[in-house]
Amino acid sequence: MNKLELTLALMKPHLVKNPIALQTIRNKIIASNFKIVRSGRKMLNQEDAEKFYEEHKGKFFYNRLLTSMLSGPLEIYVLAREEAIRYWRQLMGPTKVYKAQFDDPSSIRGEFGLSDTRNATHGSDSPESAIREIKILLPDFDFNKWNKDEKIYFENNKVTFNSNQFIHQIDYK
Repeated sequence: MNKLELTLALMKPHLVKNPIALQTIRNKIIASNFKIVRSGRKMLNQEDAEKFYEEHKGKFFYNRLLTSMLSGPLEIYVLAREEAIRYWRQLMGPTKVYKAQFDDPSSIRGEFGLSDTRNATHGSDSPESAIREIKILLPDFDFNKWNKDEKIYFENNKVTFNSNQFIHQIDYK
């Protein structure tokens, strides 16, 4: 495996409420050769939601977006693979659900998006965004520890997939 890249993958609240859709997406993630570095579920608080979506502040959809993101728990994944950002964004499909349904109906948003605000998923658009977003949603994730101690195991496929916890765990053997 070449250089691993990390990206943030979010499953939005309306999707988390649908266990069949959530499992379908998890299956797509695994089938697309992503390694799940971290996996968790949490309720977003107002402060973190505002920080996460600060670039959209003042836009017409901002309040709807915050309301939607605060309506239930999120599933949060840190995904790793070569070109993780590009491949995750491709798997998600177009941001606009209408476009996704017509141009890429088998994409996650094409299948499970309800509206442009509730478009099922979020993914980082750059390595810098991934770092910023992961720090907001998973403040305990240590990028230095990942790069120094864990990355090598993922690069050399020394990990085992735990389907119950939806995470790849390091084989220290």
